[in-house]
Amino acid sequence: MNIQHQMLELSRVRLHVASAGEGPAVVLLHGWPQTWLEWRKIMPALVPHYRVIAPDLPGLGDSSRPVDAFDKRSLATHLAEMCQQLGLESFHLVGHDWGGPTAFALACAHPEWLRSLTILDVTIPGIGPDITQGGKRWHHAFHMTPDLPESLVQGRERQYLSWFYREFAWQRDAISDTDIDEYVRCYAQPGALAAGFGLYRNMPLDREHNAATLASGFRLTMPVLALGGARTEARGRATEPLESLRLIADNVRGDAIAECGHFIPDEQPEELSRRLLAFFAEIDHGTREAAPSRA
Repeated sequence: MNIQHQMLELSRVRLHVASAGEGPAVVLLHGWPQTWLEWRKIMPALVPHYRVIAPDLPGLGDSSRPVDAFDKRSLATHLAEMCQQLGLESFHLVGHDWGGPTAFALACAHPEWLRSLTILDVTIPGIGPDITQGGKRWHHAFHMTPDLPESLVQGRERQYLSWFYREFAWQRDAISDTDIDEYVRCYAQPGALAAGFGLYRNMPLDREHNAATLASGFRLTMPVLALGGARTEARGRATEPLESLRLIADNVRGDAIAECGHFIPDEQPEELSRRLLAFFAEIDHGTREAAPSRA
């Protein structure tokens, strides 16, 4: 698989984008503490059928650090500009972890662009089950604290991030040392920790935005797939993503993926790829079978 890397010069940010394949487009949005690399096991299955586009979220990976907010509407504005620059007028959108609420914000802003929306192991802040699970996700409050996380984690990025890769995964070997090397390289860059923590610091604003969207009567009308990791002891959210999206989407399905914690693309790539291909094919070709490979 030949992955192309490019830097897009957007109006307020330089966005690093990894892409491969041809055909209908699929946009993959990563979460924290990862980068586009979290899709490394998913892209080979999608590329024979689709043009796959996996950006580093603004402020993370090799994208530049934007000077404006990290609320998900603002991030979606940058990504909408990416879509326009890449000529994407119709695509499937997938988001994991913080990539999920960002994907949701993009879907709300430009529903006419989306063929489908997939949300992986995250709830939408302000809609349905509490994203912090009543405070059980201790790191949410820690990351929201001004300045302190940066001062404690800087220089110890590998120790801190590795705890999440281990404890939030039921399949403990799903994220390798080589993968961690790359994530540490990215999160040790100047400003990267603050950018990542900014995703959490904007949760109150995200809740406000999303609650207002729900109260307005707005509905997502494109097909929606919502999946969680079944192993809640490894921080999988089980059916919480489905419960969240059912409150605002008209055509939503989903369940929990067995033997999986939070990192679904890493832990169960074959099962996730199978489900994505079947979901996309049903929409694109009116069939429940995966799309045939393109020459």
